[in-house]
Amino acid sequence: MMPEVMPCLVPKLASAAEYFFKMGVEGKRFRPTVLLHMASALNMPIPWSATDNLFGSLSGDLRTRQQRIAEITEMIHVASLLHDDVLDDADTRRGIGSLNIVMGNKLSVLAGDFLLSRACIALSSLGNTEVVSLMATAVEHLVNGETMQMTTSAEKRCSMEYYLQKTFYKTASLISNSCKCVAILAGQTAEVSMLAYNYGQNLGLAYQLIDDVLDFTGTSSSLGKGSLSDIRHGIVTAPILFAIEEYPQLRKIVDRGLKEPADIDIALDYLEKSQGIKKTKELAAVHADHAIKAIDAFPESDNENVHISRRALVDLTHRVLTRTK
Repeated sequence: MMPEVMPCLVPKLASAAEYFFKMGVEGKRFRPTVLLHMASALNMPIPWSATDNLFGSLSGDLRTRQQRIAEITEMIHVASLLHDDVLDDADTRRGIGSLNIVMGNKLSVLAGDFLLSRACIALSSLGNTEVVSLMATAVEHLVNGETMQMTTSAEKRCSMEYYLQKTFYKTASLISNSCKCVAILAGQTAEVSMLAYNYGQNLGLAYQLIDDVLDFTGTSSSLGKGSLSDIRHGIVTAPILFAIEEYPQLRKIVDRGLKEPADIDIALDYLEKSQGIKKTKELAAVHADHAIKAIDAFPESDNENVHISRRALVDLTHRVLTRTK
């Protein structure tokens, strides 16, 4: 799915904003797939008490509005990638040259800003203040998460609680709030909307935990980026945090900032003999299980299409755990 990006008076800026969509770098379209299945999974009779809050009136096609959330989510996600690549001075993104390398940092930042502005325009067209607030919160969380990663103290850097909070902000908040928006647009109750949120939250956390594993176990060709990318940038993720619990002496190496190749090699040696990778996978499985339980808690339905989408959402949690790239 390629979101509809409105015409821009500066063609080069529009071309930059559409770069990753045209190149197919986000070919998996993970978030839109989740959201469109979530829309179908919640295709149930609307409680009478909720109809008054259904975007003011029932005008407009519900499915179109929910699809717009998927498009907005993808625009926000890609905008964050463009900005992250500038901050990280990245060379590639999923196997192709990153936009900042192809067109320069300034245009890459402006392209991200352009996508965010178009996402805001699309959001306003939905006419639902709660949905606007939720998506704005997700954008705020993206910024907070990146700031937490850049400015963390040595103590917080080795805290699993801090890591999970940062991971929620950077990865899980966008999909969890988007899932909730889909439920709200469908006029579902606060309880059902929260279940949708919980699904997205736990799916997002599981996804990132497996991503952290793949940074150590994947290859450059499968990941589309240099393996060990995080640790080479001094970023401490779950596998290393679990290794520190097992080998406290590793903490001294991590506190030095992992700026020297020798320190990285030592850290990797500790990780290899630890249960860090195994425990990270186990934690991802716990979150995947929480996501499945959220789907199982949805109200019963006799609609076969609803059941198909719910099974697809459950299947996506398994795919997250078993993916290799």
